[in-house]
Amino acid sequence: MDERLVRDITAKVMREIAAPAPIPIGVSARHLHLCRQHMDILFGPGSQLNFHKELMGGQFAATETVTIVGQTQEVLKARVLGPLRGATQVEISATDARTLGISAPVRDSGHIGGSAGVTLIGPKGAVSLSEGCIVARRHIHMSPANATQYGVKDKDTIGVHIDGPRGGILSNTLVRVDQSFTLEMHIDTDEANALGITSGATARL
Repeated sequence: MDERLVRDITAKVMREIAAPAPIPIGVSARHLHLCRQHMDILFGPGSQLNFHKELMGGQFAATETVTIVGQTQEVLKARVLGPLRGATQVEISATDARTLGISAPVRDSGHIGGSAGVTLIGPKGAVSLSEGCIVARRHIHMSPANATQYGVKDKDTIGVHIDGPRGGILSNTLVRVDQSFTLEMHIDTDEANALGITSGATARL
């Protein structure tokens, strides 16, 4: 075999061995986080969230759901995630926002000032939010060890490549680093459908 060809193949193999492993992708359907006050109104005073599925960072999906009402006659169901937070935050897709007739901005989690308002309806009552509904910015959860492995740090903005027949590059992806995080990229249902993927697909920096 040609010596130059051998060198090229060897170099390619070594690069692939040294490259960080692909990042698993989780597709986030619409959901919300509730504060104590709104939990009491929607599900009754002193009510508690019931565990459905464990998530990362001490969070969990609850069995409870609420109805989201916007400016149109359409309504959407969304699951509540626990534990309770200091402020209520509703996370939907851009398609959901159009269905509800609202202008939900793309935001990092927790940045809800000036975001869209919606009404939430639970089994015990309703809450009208003047703000708190966002389209969550795509992001990657990492532990500090993961961040070192991939050569990034908390709050970096990076691009990732996703394989597949409708794959592509997603820029403006936020890196979030915390000791409690498990390595996973989170995108919403609109992004997943555009790329033709489901949870379990992978991305590369």
